[in-house]
Amino acid sequence: MPSINTDRWLERVFNAPGTGELADTYDAWAASYDADMLAVGYLHPAVAAGFVGRYIRALDGPILDAGAGTGIVGQILSVMGYRNLVGIDISDGMLARARERGVYADLRNQVLGETLDFADESFVAVVATGVFTAGHAPASAFIELLRVTRSGGHLIFSVGKGAWENGGFREYLAPFEATGRFRTVEATQPYRAMPFSLGEGTSTARMFVYEVA
Repeated sequence: MPSINTDRWLERVFNAPGTGELADTYDAWAASYDADMLAVGYLHPAVAAGFVGRYIRALDGPILDAGAGTGIVGQILSVMGYRNLVGIDISDGMLARARERGVYADLRNQVLGETLDFADESFVAVVATGVFTAGHAPASAFIELLRVTRSGGHLIFSVGKGAWENGGFREYLAPFEATGRFRTVEATQPYRAMPFSLGEGTSTARMFVYEVA
């Protein structure tokens, strides 16, 4: 049963003890990742792409897919007509699969939470799906994501319920909005990102859209 395979992989990535182990696990998962996530009804890429379509009018504006994985988000955005896509991920195996899609102008191995190798205000939008959750990117990654997003640009990202309520994300981001560094444009109600997963089917997340000052 495909969802059993997905749950085993999810358990491994959510409990990886460090960035190196997390990257190694995603390298090993890359070959079956797309099929496994399809089997659990993975919703984040479609929801994020919908928000890109709602807020990003320039089809040739540079968009960063932060935590691109195998490039599912990039593939959807390409079908929608977006032509200037850049992706980063910690897994060379995942990046190799993303490269096979032929939709990214650039793909790089970079770590969310560390300094990103992009100039200030490089992107009209940053999309980050499935990376702000257990065992993955820290809230401090937003420092760099904000830096590389243009004034008037958008951050579109998902956050798991546990990370938002108990992982420090809500508390970390609140001062940025209070001081006008960004404003919340839209936020979904909690939804089940992997509704057909045996282990994660009841877990919820939200998708947020921030406009950068």
